[in-house]
Amino acid sequence: MNLRGKLSGIFLFALLLGACTGGVRQVSYQQEVWPILQANCVECHIPGEGEGYLETGLSMQTHADLMQGTIYGVVIVPGDSRHSIFNMLVEGRSDPSMHMPHGRESLESAEIETLRLWVEQGALDN
Repeated sequence: MNLRGKLSGIFLFALLLGACTGGVRQVSYQQEVWPILQANCVECHIPGEGEGYLETGLSMQTHADLMQGTIYGVVIVPGDSRHSIFNMLVEGRSDPSMHMPHGRESLESAEIETLRLWVEQGALDN
C-alpha cells in the first residue's frame, strides 16, 4: 500500500471513530472539573468553615463528597445535566439569589460547558 493509501485509511478510521463517539471529547474530573471547582467553589464548600458548607452540608473537597450532595439531597444526577441542581446553579437556571458561585462573577461559558458535559457523561471520577 502506498503512502496515500495509508493516509486515506488513517483518515477514514479517525472519521469513523469520531462518528462513534459523537465527536464529543471525554471530560476529565481530575484535569478539567476539579480545577474549576477548586478556583470557584471549594473555599465556600469546605467542611467546618465554608459558608456554603455550613448552609447546605455540601462539601466539594472530593468527588465522593460532591456526589453525596447536600443535607437536602443530591445535586448531581449523573447523565442528566438538565435536572442536576449543580448545573442549574452555575448556569443561572435558578433563582438569582442562588446563582453560583455566590457573590462572584459567573463562570466562563467554556467552564459551564465543561461542567455540563462532565455531568452528561456520567459525572465520573476520572
